Amino acid sequence: MDTQPSIKPLLTAEEIARRVEELGAEIGEDYAGKNPLLVGVLKGAWMFLADLTREVSIPHQADFIQVSSYGSGTESSGEVRFLTDLSTSIAGRHVILIEDIVDTGLTLSNMVNRLKERNPASMAVCALLDKPERRETPIKIDYLGFTVPNKFLVGYGIDWDERFRHLPYIGYLEF
Repeated sequence: MDTQPSIKPLLTAEEIARRVEELGAEIGEDYAGKNPLLVGVLKGAWMFLADLTREVSIPHQADFIQVSSYGSGTESSGEVRFLTDLSTSIAGRHVILIEDIVDTGLTLSNMVNRLKERNPASMAVCALLDKPERRETPIKIDYLGFTVPNKFLVGYGIDWDERFRHLPYIGYLEF
């Protein structure tokens, strides 16, 4: 029998919107005159990137990369698979990698290292959520939305087995 988990609220849509606005202002100040490239990590960060790009008031561009390390489970497999690559050259560009959640750090570290090989002018990380107690690999987060507890989170673009992305808030699953 397929048991549906319940979802307990963690961050409201209003809290998320307020913090995304603040992050956009910070990025706009820090990158004034630099035309940064915001690289969203699909699929989880698309909603965050869409809202963030509206809050960054300076000229910038956006692109996407798609990776997978979860499959249909609730634990990272540790194997990072690159499914879709950038359509834009990042050589000489100021790149900000936009991630939904930093968990073990393995996926993000792998992406940062791979993108640095392409010689960007600078590389920064903007993450909506961080679970520091799960960290296995050190990773620098330059722009952080929220530090969150070690729970399986869904909503605001973040899924469990392709479900719950549509929620306007972030909650955690209870099985």
